[in-house]
Amino acid sequence: MEGVRTIREKLEGRELKIFCSFSMLLLLVAGIIGVEIEGEGVLSAIQGLWTIVISRDALITDYFELAGYGAGFWNAFLVMGMGLWLLHREKVRFTGLTMAAVFINVGYALWGKNPVNILPILFGTFLYAMAHGAQLSRYIYTGLFGTSLAPLVTELVYELPFDRWVNLLISILAGILIGFILPGLSVHTASMHMGYNLFNVGFSAGIVAFVIVCVLKSFGIESQSVMIWRHGQPMWILVGMYGYFLLTFLYGLYLVHGDIKAILNIWKHPGRAVADFVLMEGAGATLINMAITGAVCTTYILLIGGDLSGPVVGAILTAFGFSAFGAHIRNYLPVLLGVFLSTFLNQFEPVTPGMQLAAAFAVGLAPIAGRFGVLAGLAAGMLHAAIVMCTSQMYGGLNLYNNGFSAGWVAIIMVPGLESFTMRMNEEKRKGKCFMNRKKREKS
Repeated sequence: MEGVRTIREKLEGRELKIFCSFSMLLLLVAGIIGVEIEGEGVLSAIQGLWTIVISRDALITDYFELAGYGAGFWNAFLVMGMGLWLLHREKVRFTGLTMAAVFINVGYALWGKNPVNILPILFGTFLYAMAHGAQLSRYIYTGLFGTSLAPLVTELVYELPFDRWVNLLISILAGILIGFILPGLSVHTASMHMGYNLFNVGFSAGIVAFVIVCVLKSFGIESQSVMIWRHGQPMWILVGMYGYFLLTFLYGLYLVHGDIKAILNIWKHPGRAVADFVLMEGAGATLINMAITGAVCTTYILLIGGDLSGPVVGAILTAFGFSAFGAHIRNYLPVLLGVFLSTFLNQFEPVTPGMQLAAAFAVGLAPIAGRFGVLAGLAAGMLHAAIVMCTSQMYGGLNLYNNGFSAGWVAIIMVPGLESFTMRMNEEKRKGKCFMNRKKREKS
């Protein structure tokens, strides 16, 4: 028992840092397994990393298909390492928002982000902090989320009509400008959806991407979406994901001493931002919640016969991360089910790549179900499925957080009506109670 207490004392305050370091190690191991399974050797995987860096990254570019499993997982390892280094350098306390930022970057490092194309945006955020006389830590989350526009940095190198080195310089400057704009813009977009879209920076990034694409089109420069996608459900990835979620669950259970009361408290919360479950209920309960959401999301893909492609695995890891910051199975399941039910009414199948991603990323609208109930969640999921299949065309696939942009519009459209209806219902209930109390007084 003395040894157990010592371990707990050593973990205190470092639970999530250790978990992230362990997750990063697993990405390295997954890359090694991928290299062995594909049988092409380490050199081939390293060449695959270079292919990822120099290739277009517009939606949808699956790094598993483009460069192989080994290169894809190692790219995620490098991107995660950069994020964790920045957080460590800025001495940022690990909270639920940290987990959301870290794992959305890990997820998208399987289909759109790499250690090169995210750098200009991060540097732009650093310059924004300097211009405001603040530490980078104040805006670091916006910077990490803002790397959703990393494909635009790569795209300009290929699309601009100048010399390749001039194109490279302009693309770097564009990335810096994006990183400089997003911190201020994201503050204002949060008020538009009132915290009911967990992917707030995805919404603001979509606006920036739309404006930039319009400017480029005015000069005759137009980007086109792509579709590079690996089909199938490799058993080693499926087992690895369930194993990872199981270890996460057991680690969380250890941290809460086997007491599940805290996770029940999380499930009672509507999830409207800001809902940092680590600050509210602790790291242990949050990790349990993350594990359950990740397993549910993976099971959904398995049941519909979907693909464990880079984008889908990345989307699941994003839902996993945001289960530390607003999402849980009670508010996510109605929205997920709404996306699925929409396929019985629209032209898309559940296994359509865009619909698989919409189902996982519907986690961003979980607060609507948490606040307004199951029916509202179903409607949000169905509306999200319709909008998300159109929005990517607005910016040529250059905003990786297309689902975040779509979720923002769903919240803007639905929440005002839902809130007014809820206020009216509450007012009628209040009047009813006052009437009943008056009748009781008259009788007495």
